[in-house]
Amino acid sequence: MPRRKGAPEVNAGSMADIAFLLLIFFLVTTTIETDAGLDRMLPPFEPPNEEPPVIKQKNIFTVNINRNGQLLVEENLMDIKDLREAATKFLENGADGTCDYCKGRKDPASSDNPAKAIISLKNDRETKYSTYITVQNELVGAYNDLRNREAQRLYGKNFTTMEADYLNPETPSSVRDDLKDKVKRIQDMFPQKLSEAETTTD
Repeated sequence: MPRRKGAPEVNAGSMADIAFLLLIFFLVTTTIETDAGLDRMLPPFEPPNEEPPVIKQKNIFTVNINRNGQLLVEENLMDIKDLREAATKFLENGADGTCDYCKGRKDPASSDNPAKAIISLKNDRETKYSTYITVQNELVGAYNDLRNREAQRLYGKNFTTMEADYLNPETPSSVRDDLKDKVKRIQDMFPQKLSEAETTTD
């Protein structure tokens, strides 16, 4: 009686190669979405050597965002679309007359000059992140609009373009050296003082 043959063996030697090729395929073709965020660089920590200066309330532009995404600007309800214009008017108000390039109303109840003007942003813990980012963009946009205006007046270029070229490591050193003082001058004219107050739970 002839012996029965066993089940034929499956050659699995090439399975590892196939799995490896599939892994490489998915790594190459898969795209990973990046989350939107804010580009911020924190200043180096320096222990306070003296008491902080007293800041007048009129030099603080308060922006509050509640859990429903509503804005309370200087204790008044405001649409997000009007925020940039209101912040711009505050930053270049020039109440003390020391800012000769400001085009503000010189309202004595508003900020003295751009160096003293501070924007304070406060939000609720349940505020939507998209609303928070939009408000941040509008406030930073107010600074950029003013800086672009002065850069155009002084150098015939947008500040955002000048700053991008200055920060780009591929920009030739001679060009970066030329931009350094120009960028700093515009930044000093409208220093970005955007303060974020502690989040509330109301």
